[in-house]
Amino acid sequence: MAEPVICPRFEQAISLLSKRWTGLVIYQLLNGTQRFNELQSAIGVSGKVLSDRLKDLEQQGIVHREVIPDTPVIIHYSLTEKGHSMQSIIQSIESWSQDWIKPSADA
Repeated sequence: MAEPVICPRFEQAISLLSKRWTGLVIYQLLNGTQRFNELQSAIGVSGKVLSDRLKDLEQQGIVHREVIPDTPVIIHYSLTEKGHSMQSIIQSIESWSQDWIKPSADA
């Protein structure tokens, strides 16, 4: 019997979503445009890691970075159409977690 073959696109999608903090960044941006510090405080991640995730998501076409030339410079992050298309996936994970994941003792 032949072993099932994993679709390369599916594998890439899972790889992207499985990067630490990526799902939470997308989840947070589903609420609308945010600045870096808003994302950082909402998620509780280090600045370097958040910066890396945002750059990766921008390269993937999931996050849009808008620079507003002001003093100081203002940078807004939002989801692209591609990013918004992940809403049902994120909501399904959220729903599943409510049904099947027990709250942690430290939460």
